Parts: sequence; structure tokens; C-alpha cells
Amino acid sequence: MSNKKQIEKIVKMLAELKDTSELMMDLAYSSILLNNRELAEEVEELEEHIDELHTEFELLVLSSGFKQEESKNFLGLIRIGVVTEKIADAAAEIAEVVLRQLEPHPVLKLVIEEAEETVLRIQVSENSPLVNKTMREAKIPEKTGMWILAIRRGNRWIRPKPQTRIYKGDILIASGYAEGEEDLKQLATGKIANKHRSFSLFKPN
Repeated sequence: MSNKKQIEKIVKMLAELKDTSELMMDLAYSSILLNNRELAEEVEELEEHIDELHTEFELLVLSSGFKQEESKNFLGLIRIGVVTEKIADAAAEIAEVVLRQLEPHPVLKLVIEEAEETVLRIQVSENSPLVNKTMREAKIPEKTGMWILAIRRGNRWIRPKPQTRIYKGDILIASGYAEGEEDLKQLATGKIANKHRSFSLFKPN
């Protein structure tokens, strides 16, 4: 593998470490504020993934065979990788409060009780108007009042950005006011529900 390709691979892996650790912190804070066990379990699962990713990253850097004068720069990369793992560990400790059902601090307990937000996990169906749209194009917060915390695509977790595209089968983890929960469900499934039946947002072929 050429040095250029090796560097590109290292940069890509470091970006994934950074994004995953930040995603874990988002999910961990949401899990404790909303007292949501499902989100805490996702953090726990991601911690295992980031441990494996960090080990793979360090091995890649150490086996790159760069010149001695380049070693300081790549030592810095390893240290950044260590920091991302520490952030991930901190997120896991936050989620542990929910998983172990520990009694939160009285102030935090009051915040949890007063919270008007909810967390929703929903899969995007093939009939959804969200399919193939970017987060910017989908305008989910404007339409539902819900914010997408994370997207799970197969075994991969994505911290959404404006240019992130939504695909059929994606699982959206969203947080927001309870009033918007049904609106997001309708967007993700492509159906408008009423008391008696549901209607597709798309006309049949």
C-alpha cells in the first residue's frame, strides 16, 4: 500500500473514532436525561465497537513504516486516538447509571421528571418520503420538532450531518417533544394514521 493510501486510511479511521465517541456522548446524555435504557444499551454496544476500532487504528499507525522524522506527527495521531477512547469510556460510565438503575443526583432526578422530551427509534420504510434525501432536504426538525441523534445502518452507526443521506432500512434514533413523535413515525413509514386505518403517502403504481 502506498504512503498516500495509508495516510488516507488512517485519516478515515481517526474520523470514525472521533464521530463515534461524539455520538456515544450524545446518546449517553440523552439516555440519562430521558432515563431511557434502550439508548444506554446502544452506548454500551458502541463502546465495544470503539475499543476494537481503536486497537485497529493503533496497529495501522504503528505498522505504517513511516520515516523517523515523521514519527512525531504519527505519535500525535495515536494520542488523539487515546483521547477519543477516553471520551467513549466516559460516555459508557454515564450510560451505566441508567443500565444499573442507580439513583441519580436529586437535581438530575428533578430534571428527568420535568423533561417534556421523548426518544423514538423508528425504521425508514421503502415508502417513506425521507428515502434518498439528505438531512438538510428532509427538514425533520422543522416538520416534526424531533432531532435525529443517530442513524443505524446495518452494523454501522452514523452521527448525522446536513449532507448525510437517509436510506431505506435506516434506523433513526430521535429526540424531541412527544407531540412530534407521531409526525416522525408517519414520515418514516410513509403512512398517515387515523383512528380506523392508515393511508400511504404515495399513490400505488
